[in-house]
Amino acid sequence: MVLLLSSILVFSQNEITTITISNDKNAPIISKHIYGHFAEHLGRCIYEGLYVGEDNKIIPNTEGVRNDIIDALKELGIPNLRWPGGCFADTYHWKDGIGPKEDRPTIVNRWWGGTTEDNSFGTHNFLNLCETLGAEPYLSGNVGSGTVQELSDWVQYTNHGQISPMADWRRENGREEPWNVKYWGIGNEAWGCGGNMTAEYYADVYRKYATFMSSWSNEAKIVRIASGASADDYHWTEVLMKKVPYHLMEAVALHYYAVIDWTVKGPSKDFDEEIYFKSMKAATKMEELVTKHVAIMDKYDPEEKVALFVDEWGGWYDTEPEIANGVLFQQNTMRDAMIAATTLNTFNNHARRVKMANVAQVVNVLQAVILTDKEKMILTPTYHVMKMYKVHQDAQLIPTLFENVDYTLGDEKIPALSVSTSKDKNGFIHISLANIDSKKENIVEINIETLDIKKITGTFLSSKKLQDHNTFENPTKVEPTDFKDFKVKKGILTVKIPAFSVIVLEGK
Repeated sequence: MVLLLSSILVFSQNEITTITISNDKNAPIISKHIYGHFAEHLGRCIYEGLYVGEDNKIIPNTEGVRNDIIDALKELGIPNLRWPGGCFADTYHWKDGIGPKEDRPTIVNRWWGGTTEDNSFGTHNFLNLCETLGAEPYLSGNVGSGTVQELSDWVQYTNHGQISPMADWRRENGREEPWNVKYWGIGNEAWGCGGNMTAEYYADVYRKYATFMSSWSNEAKIVRIASGASADDYHWTEVLMKKVPYHLMEAVALHYYAVIDWTVKGPSKDFDEEIYFKSMKAATKMEELVTKHVAIMDKYDPEEKVALFVDEWGGWYDTEPEIANGVLFQQNTMRDAMIAATTLNTFNNHARRVKMANVAQVVNVLQAVILTDKEKMILTPTYHVMKMYKVHQDAQLIPTLFENVDYTLGDEKIPALSVSTSKDKNGFIHISLANIDSKKENIVEINIETLDIKKITGTFLSSKKLQDHNTFENPTKVEPTDFKDFKVKKGILTVKIPAFSVIVLEGK
């Protein structure tokens, strides 16, 4: 049987996997926004994570945001950041988070732990942080408990450069020039915590909100993002593509987490091979989901006017119980590195339609790239994969064809390898390879004759055990190293990919 997966063909098992490089000069650009991030008011993501307060004298900060996190995210080349949720977005009223901090009302975070927040981190903090990072802000608007006027006012407050009530209010609060926010989510998970709506009902609600966010012709070029499907709810995508005029919708979202069982998600670090296999089986389903949702979009939108944003993805396990206010806090192991690598390869290969993705989440929550403990901060294996893969940002996809091998456990099997390749504006070729097999090394051969590569270097991420992770006591246990286990002979690049490892090769 042959299974067509966008730019990848999967056949039967071979000892050596042959990868063929395509010469498609019309291949799409891999949008840098595929490497986006997500910060929600959840657990210790914002407070005690990103934000420690302007008055903090122990942890160096800029306007209350930790400097070490700012430096780490800059090094990562973070292209965008989504805020304030997530489920929190549909209970958040942005006007409560501006103006003098002593005058701001509190808010009870009903979704995540029932904690009381003081609204000290608000619109100015977030948008100024994005400016500091050089990242595009992505604001999620409140549709579930908000109003059309409230969201329209937020757009005016952040984007209007002339005289208007909201622009004048912004100036009173210390910001003269608008931030010109481009990306706007119209609600979040409208099928669930965003209102438990049907697709048909939400499509009408969306049309109303989108109408009042911009002008007739959307001269400001804001990107209005519809709250999209959960996992394999293809009906939701079909209804949106069928019922919403494309001049009102620039993107449709998709949420999918690599979860074994929503009732018993399993441990984040003390897992066995069976749990690892189930996690990877869930993670590799992203290929199927994106393929099928894109097919629906192609059916109704052959001109590709609407993009697909996978604006929540990642691994989700049981919360670590010892962390105070650690709602959805989980450790980040080599398993998470494998989830990140295979998922990003999928997005790269679907760059024609996938134009943004947001790993959940940036600090201390779910598949976080950064963990903090008071003044301490560590980078996770997921962070290192994102950094290794940033070479694909805004590079042109080089489609690949290859014969996959299976990772088997008992009677089950899943594809062991994932690959994506690109060429950047400076002519460098980058090949990212991931082998999720927990025990078996895999060998690949790549014909690189047409790429005219003179020199190859490599970066490698792996560890002794799948469960290995970085801790505050040992923050560098899992880190990338140089990779040299490859050879080139007569235009054929041969690479040995160790079990559960990630490799990025660079050629010029």
